[in-house]
Amino acid sequence: MDLPPSSYHDSLEELWNEEEEPEEVETVIKVVPSVYHQYLDVFSKVKAEKLPPHRACDHPIELEGSLPPVGVIYSLSKQESDTLRAYISENFEKDFIRPSSSSTGAPVLFVKKKDGGLRLSVDYRKLNAVTRKNKYPVPSMNWHLNVFNGSSIFSKIDLCGAYNLLRIQEGDEHLTCFKARYGSIEYLVMPFGLTNAPASFQNLVNDIFKDLLNVYAVVYLDDIMVFSKSEEEHVTHVSTVLSRLRANNLFAKASKFLFHISSVEYLGYIVSSEGLKMDQAKVQQILNWSPPRNLKALQSFLGFANFYRRFIKNHLKKISSLTRFLKKDSCFPLNEEALSQFHQLKEAFTTTPVLSHFNPSLPTIVETDASNDLLGAVLSQVSDSGKHPIALNSCKNIPAELNYEIHDKELLRIVWALKRWRAFLLSLSSPFEVLTDHSSLQYFMSYKRPGCLATLPDALSCWDDVYPERGEYFISKNPMNFQQLIKQDEVHPSRYFAVKVESFSNLIDSIQKKLWQDSQYSSILEELGQGKSIQNYSIDSSSQLLLFKDWVVVSNDPTIQLSILQKNNDSPLAGHPGQEKTLKLVKRDFHWSGMTQFIKDYVSSYGQCSRNKNIHHKNLDSSNLFQFQMVF
Repeated sequence: MDLPPSSYHDSLEELWNEEEEPEEVETVIKVVPSVYHQYLDVFSKVKAEKLPPHRACDHPIELEGSLPPVGVIYSLSKQESDTLRAYISENFEKDFIRPSSSSTGAPVLFVKKKDGGLRLSVDYRKLNAVTRKNKYPVPSMNWHLNVFNGSSIFSKIDLCGAYNLLRIQEGDEHLTCFKARYGSIEYLVMPFGLTNAPASFQNLVNDIFKDLLNVYAVVYLDDIMVFSKSEEEHVTHVSTVLSRLRANNLFAKASKFLFHISSVEYLGYIVSSEGLKMDQAKVQQILNWSPPRNLKALQSFLGFANFYRRFIKNHLKKISSLTRFLKKDSCFPLNEEALSQFHQLKEAFTTTPVLSHFNPSLPTIVETDASNDLLGAVLSQVSDSGKHPIALNSCKNIPAELNYEIHDKELLRIVWALKRWRAFLLSLSSPFEVLTDHSSLQYFMSYKRPGCLATLPDALSCWDDVYPERGEYFISKNPMNFQQLIKQDEVHPSRYFAVKVESFSNLIDSIQKKLWQDSQYSSILEELGQGKSIQNYSIDSSSQLLLFKDWVVVSNDPTIQLSILQKNNDSPLAGHPGQEKTLKLVKRDFHWSGMTQFIKDYVSSYGQCSRNKNIHHKNLDSSNLFQFQMVF
């Protein structure tokens, strides 16, 4: 879908008018597909080297204390002096810097490039130490693992000038001052080396592309990746991104513009329609790594290899012998066990899987594996072509977890895996499977176990698996109020109070009736019924009960109050918990005047409650209430 010739010529003419080098213009025309020629000015090198306008998100420098001390001016070699002179001359021409009279100033350093040249770097360490830190989030690949599903075509845009496209906030320029033999100089644009520079630039690009992020574009600082499901759709998406760049005076590098490709490197990973895989250039670096001979070399290797840990099953187990050498006073070279593990880890990088893109509609499996001190898990999905891994993870047990019983360790690794991949699992459209290799979890099927252990499976329980039918009346804030399942003949009346325990529906009717007979509440009911508003009071739409905030209002009739107490205290499931716990149970759903004293009097008069104050009751045989099935 080529653009009309007029659009092409207008854009080309604009490039020439900006005094672009002819060779540069020809390069842009050759590199950029004709379908995007209306945006040729976005790739203008001359425009990218002009002073950008002030924006709302200009880079501020907020100091927490006093100004940093003035840095020393280092002696320079001839090559360093020539590099400094050229840098200052070039940036004065661009209006990126200006002379300064600041009372502070940082020294300049030089870093050697791969081609043997030098790169100037301002040493802002002392300024950064007294700068208030901006904690604006910078993306990681974890944020994007579930956004590429279904995408088959990609483009990548690299911004030209990056940080220099953002201005220093007006009034803060003097804080960027650096000292050189040619005088004091300060930046008007954001230089490299400032502590909050990544946060400020990410804030800029997020603000520009906020409605496109994770829809068909992801942005990490100056790297923009566009992903689509079809060619036609992709042209529209890329055009929208280029249009946003033009509107916000941001410019791209034509030489690094990758367009309409099936796979692309992003944040160190290769992204394609198949999924994520490792960058082979980085893998080759790992394979060429010689055995570490000191602590620094080992730290460097493990840090580099750790970047791709998501591809290595049981990663921590595979480096356990190597990590022992990270301890203080470890003796090098590596022993035979650690050296063997070093070579095994390198080999593991040659056989890693492609991690598929997460698809919420596919059947999902969580597989767990554990040793005495390590946990491991694999998240997989099943498609027509078979089972494919989505993510692999491992972690080390803390000292307290090493003392767990075997069944607790097996349960722990399941809970850990579910927490780790919570975002994936909650977005599934159907239940997922958990596969474990140990039958000790059958222990939790038994109800004859110590009371404190009875709560351990709660972390795995999910109310979504239970679908209680909603009756005509449903006033409890707790939708799983199991006391309603207890038979009436199992409720034991108090020895001192002879009260008829009404059925649940009758209790609701009685609460409603007594409220209308209570002068304190009848007027409130009338006003609410007329549509008037009374602070903290409302009428429940389904049960028509009067609510005070979230609690059901009960009249001062002792008969109704006793009925509620017997359901929350005398029933087998309540277990006569004593004053404190009974009060908490009733307060969870109901409200009436003098509730606390009434409950204390009732419980203290009931011998069974007194005996059970601090005693753990014998566990109920819950087999009549719930039925579970576990598959190993």
